[in-house]
Amino acid sequence: MKMLPTLGKFMFAIPMAIFGLFHFLNAREMSGTVPSFVPGGILWVYLTGAALVAAAVAVIIGKKAKLATQLLGLMLLLFAVLIHLVSVTNGNEMSMPNLLKDIALAGGAWYMSGQLSD
Repeated sequence: MKMLPTLGKFMFAIPMAIFGLFHFLNAREMSGTVPSFVPGGILWVYLTGAALVAAAVAVIIGKKAKLATQLLGLMLLLFAVLIHLVSVTNGNEMSMPNLLKDIALAGGAWYMSGQLSD
């Protein structure tokens, strides 16, 4: 049972790093999800990819992990509201799982931030 927090840390961080890498590998395709009222398009895809990778590294190495998880939670909640909620309200029911996933991950990140100290 003492291993569970360590295992959980890796189970949370590694997918974030992979999501970040996907942002770099599929930037052109993902740039279409950037809200039209936000200038910069593909730049935001690269920036959020870097943020996901940086947060994962911070959590794994335990340096600035509290700040990283706080900011990660904010970013995920913004994804939920600005991308997935907008898509759901525009009639795309297929965005609902992503909306709920990002809300849950944001909550998990914020919960994790409460357990960490920098």
